[in-house]
Amino acid sequence: MFSHVVIFWTNPEKPNATEELLAGAEKYLKPIPGVLHFHIGRMAPSQRPVVDQTYQVALNTTFASKAAQDEYQVHPLHVEFLDKVFKPNCKRVVVYDFE
Repeated sequence: MFSHVVIFWTNPEKPNATEELLAGAEKYLKPIPGVLHFHIGRMAPSQRPVVDQTYQVALNTTFASKAAQDEYQVHPLHVEFLDKVFKPNCKRVVVYDFE
């Protein structure tokens, strides 16, 4: 099992950036072969001080292996997502990959 978690900070100058990011991920990333689990959503508010609440969107995907995730990274739909959705709507991203 391989997990790929992406934390997105959207562009504050684009009022619809969060919605465009959510819709674009559903359109371009979810159907990529090899994705076993796909979950994207808005940051959930919390009263706990250890919870980071500075980001707007998080993506959690799982794959059978690191090799499957590597294929996902170069898939044409992923590349299209980066160009059409990620770049115009995000100012920062952090990725956590783990086995």
